[in-house]
Amino acid sequence: MSTATLPGLESLRDKVAVVTGGARGQGAAEVRLFRDLGCRVVAADVLDDEGRRLADELGPEVGYRHLDVTDAGAWGDLVAATTAEHGRIDVLVNNAGIFRKAALDEWSPEDVRRMIDVNLMGTILGIQAVAPAMPRGGAIVNIASTAGIRGYGAALPYSASKWGVRGVSRSAAQGLARKGIRVNCVCPGAVDTPMIDATALDVTRLPIPRAGSTDEIAAVVAFLASAAAGYCTGAEVVVDGGLNA
Repeated sequence: MSTATLPGLESLRDKVAVVTGGARGQGAAEVRLFRDLGCRVVAADVLDDEGRRLADELGPEVGYRHLDVTDAGAWGDLVAATTAEHGRIDVLVNNAGIFRKAALDEWSPEDVRRMIDVNLMGTILGIQAVAPAMPRGGAIVNIASTAGIRGYGAALPYSASKWGVRGVSRSAAQGLARKGIRVNCVCPGAVDTPMIDATALDVTRLPIPRAGSTDEIAAVVAFLASAAAGYCTGAEVVVDGGLNA
């Protein structure tokens, strides 16, 4: 995608960014854009083959690391390895997530816990681990969903986890502001990714009657991570084609 300059995006040059769920889909688009904007990027995921292929494709500015976001020890290892190699972490994108669509009575307690652990606890653990390694001017961008703004009867635990990500983002924004770290949240709508096949959704009634692209979400994430959004913290940017208009 084009990296035509928006004032402030040049601030990402030579920064160090960690993107979870970075092996494919929306995360991979974020990794690519941060690389194109001059960042050194760590793509973290459990999809090792895809993650390594992406890193090989994108060159020496991008590295891959296995990360289970529900494992606090693995987060500690990632931070230690990244700071040993690069000296710091300037940007964290908590993008990793899982999705399942099922009726309410089809969710076992284990299914619910897994959804909350990955989508919500993974975000909390990431902030806890990475924020201490961030210099002033650091930025955290958490990926929620429009399912965290409105009810979503087809995936109640997913919706609950994304409502939680919004609350975590606002709370962390308050807690980290005095340390010079901004925390913001992106709420995508129907975006065509391997996790959610937006081409199967009826988007014809949206004000913008199409699915969003991963590049469109990545552009908003990069904006929030950059100095262009230097006065934004605790914000939620909805990218949904007008679904919630």
